[in-house]
Amino acid sequence: MTYVIAQPCVDVKDRSCIDECPVDCIYEGRRALYIHADECVDCGACEPVCPVEAVFFETDLPAQWHDFHRSATEFFETAGSPGGAGSSGPYDHDSTVVAALGPQDVAQ
Repeated sequence: MTYVIAQPCVDVKDRSCIDECPVDCIYEGRRALYIHADECVDCGACEPVCPVEAVFFETDLPAQWHDFHRSATEFFETAGSPGGAGSSGPYDHDSTVVAALGPQDVAQ
């Protein structure tokens, strides 16, 4: 099991979760953030700091965002497993799920 970042993060990328993650498993794509399932230790530190409530434990992912579990898996098929987001920097791609979305209204 792992945590998943869902649609509310798309085009927001607040990065509070990255700052809070003790194992550096949250990676930055072009329009969204992604949690690497093999690196996540399920500590939950990322969930309460997300200002748009986009982080969910895998089994608690709302039905309308179920594709975001697949989205993270797909993102890391390209990105691989670099062993820490800090050393890899932002990636210039997103999953097809994120890429297919139109611009998200981030005005609050």
